[in-house]
Amino acid sequence: MTEFSPFSAVIGQPFMQRALVGGLLTGALGGLLGSFAVLRQLSFFSDALGHSALLGISLGILLGLNPTLVLIPFAVLFALLVNLLVQRSQLPTDALLNIVYSTSLAFAVVALSLVTTYKGGIQQLLFGDILGISWLDLALIAVLLMAAVAYLLVSLRAQVLVTLHADLAGAFGVGSQWHRIAFILLLAVVVAVSIKAVGVLLISAFVVIPACASRLVSRRFGTYLVLSSVIGGGCAVLGLLGSGLTNLPSGPCVVIVQFFGFLLALLWSLRGRPQRLRAKPAVTS
Repeated sequence: MTEFSPFSAVIGQPFMQRALVGGLLTGALGGLLGSFAVLRQLSFFSDALGHSALLGISLGILLGLNPTLVLIPFAVLFALLVNLLVQRSQLPTDALLNIVYSTSLAFAVVALSLVTTYKGGIQQLLFGDILGISWLDLALIAVLLMAAVAYLLVSLRAQVLVTLHADLAGAFGVGSQWHRIAFILLLAVVVAVSIKAVGVLLISAFVVIPACASRLVSRRFGTYLVLSSVIGGGCAVLGLLGSGLTNLPSGPCVVIVQFFGFLLALLWSLRGRPQRLRAKPAVTS
């Protein structure tokens, strides 16, 4: 019984219980949205949203408002603006997004340097502090997760067509542009909510790594979606437990666990590849 006492002490803390539930919900949500973002090549877009979130937080602090309440509408407006720039600009998408997130990060650092009354630390903004999550945060994440699942289930056929081939989706009468904007807005809200869990610098990995790991081992689209959510939520819980037991930062611990999960998925996919190659019939003349 004594060897389990540190684990029991960590689990018994109310803030740790809230953090585990929040990590599970946020990780599952990030994995679900990340599975579509990876296939639609929006991984860098989520990175730009994450870096711009620091500017939203800085504006909230300067205006004397709750940064969390400011962050969500800021992320939505920023996502719409960036989407418009990507469509109207003749520049490559990755170059434009690099300009946007670097500039917003520069403005955020300047804004934070002007703040003298903020009681939080820059480390919590950059790397997250999910241990400080509240019941209100949990309720918001749960509602967002249910809304995301409901939207994706109702529009699953359209989402698959838009993901695989946008022009083909239009031929089937699917409004690909509308679904693209709706998904970008949903991704922006998820990124804004997840900032508290892993911070500004790690949010892109939080969304992308579970989806990439799932893609390596999945053969069906439905399995890919479910497994992305499972990996995201499971790695978040394991990372938070490791953070509580070792007294290390929670956000980096979660991303490190996700990375090891990705390595396991990569090894598993490579393990099966030689068997498939040997099973291929030889070509005879």
